[in-house]
Amino acid sequence: MNNYHYDLFVIGAGSGGMRAARLSAAYGAKVAIAEERYLGGTCVNVGCVPKKLLVYASRFAEEFEIAAGFGWSAKETAFRWPRLIENKNAEIGRLNGVYRKILDDNGVETLIGRATLVDDHTIRINGEDVTARYILIATGGWPRVPAFPGKEHVITSNEAFFLDELPERMIIVGGGYIAVEFAGIFHGLGVDTTLLYRGPLFLRGFDHEVRNILAEEMQKKGVKLEFNTNIERIEKNNAGFTVFLDNGETRVTGLVMYATGRRPNTSNIGLDKTNVKLNDKGAIIINNTYQSSTPSIYAIGDVTDRMNLTPVAIAEGIAFAKTVFGRHAVTVDYEYVPTCIFSQPSLGAVGLTEERARERYGEIDIYKSRFRPLKLSLTASTEKTFMKLVVDRKSGKVVGAHMIGEDAGEIIQGIAIAIKAGATKATFDTTIGIHPTAAEEFVTMRAPA
Repeated sequence: MNNYHYDLFVIGAGSGGMRAARLSAAYGAKVAIAEERYLGGTCVNVGCVPKKLLVYASRFAEEFEIAAGFGWSAKETAFRWPRLIENKNAEIGRLNGVYRKILDDNGVETLIGRATLVDDHTIRINGEDVTARYILIATGGWPRVPAFPGKEHVITSNEAFFLDELPERMIIVGGGYIAVEFAGIFHGLGVDTTLLYRGPLFLRGFDHEVRNILAEEMQKKGVKLEFNTNIERIEKNNAGFTVFLDNGETRVTGLVMYATGRRPNTSNIGLDKTNVKLNDKGAIIINNTYQSSTPSIYAIGDVTDRMNLTPVAIAEGIAFAKTVFGRHAVTVDYEYVPTCIFSQPSLGAVGLTEERARERYGEIDIYKSRFRPLKLSLTASTEKTFMKLVVDRKSGKVVGAHMIGEDAGEIIQGIAIAIKAGATKATFDTTIGIHPTAAEEFVTMRAPA
């Protein structure tokens, strides 16, 4: 190890890279981490954290309406986008400082600048070359916008967090969780919002019934959904932009946001100077210990395009450090990883969809419930909560849980523990519910659908 400047050099100070760096240092390794943009990566700066803050902000208009049913009278309400962005930026700045302190306190050397590979053990940063026994690439992903006439006029989720002002109307293109979440955010903040998706239904990979119900609930709130539709070109005009669709129609809008996927951040970081292999999407190919085709180079997180979730990247960072420096081989269990789409209403899920469960087990039982939550009983709202359990009939184990409704993520997190522990439907049935809550419905569904 003494022949190298560092035992470990991490490229990318996002959630996964930072966790790998600090834990490796705790094992006694000499560690440096390089970041060219912002500490904390996408999640902290232009992802999970600021997005959730915007979700909170966008829900208040509806909460004011609900409050009227409970006797409250909000005489005047006004929203100031610049104030929200100012406060959001201050909080993100605070978190950047917290992350820097965490690295410093753990003895990790933080280098600000673009790091590129020179060879299997050498990294160039700020004009200097340094060497490391191991290199960990944790550079994450970056928004991808397809090529088409007028591409230069669109924004991505990165820019959405820093708009000077909100438009009156906007179009969001995409069918993934980012597109769906921002459709709810901007609609909730008073923007006339249309979501375009080229496929027949958004959120591919999630339970089909759940996807349909979420689309229904979003439309109830006023979000315009246009499926099987795509943009051919965009032209700038005095009112904003004219959008030409592939069905021959046009739309005039003030802003177009593309959320059509993210690509692994592997371009121009020197991988061509090594034997690191990429797949057809540009993601680094790794084995089950996160090692690339070059033995000294590892990769974790979104840059591997396996399961692109912040907690997964953190778990991979921990597994890497324990395996390489803790000398205790650890791999991440990707079965029953819970997730939440912070749509409005939110969607939480863990385990198998009904479709996947039928493929794996053949005979399954489905339990589901759709109801108007107590909170809305004194209002004119027609929003309904939906819950669904997927059960392997032979073993009785619950292999999937899905929910649409308020606090879906908070509720599914607890359900995920039970499912990962191997809980059966009988376990759910004998668990006493907390009344009155929406969550109790998960332990009171008795008859298969």
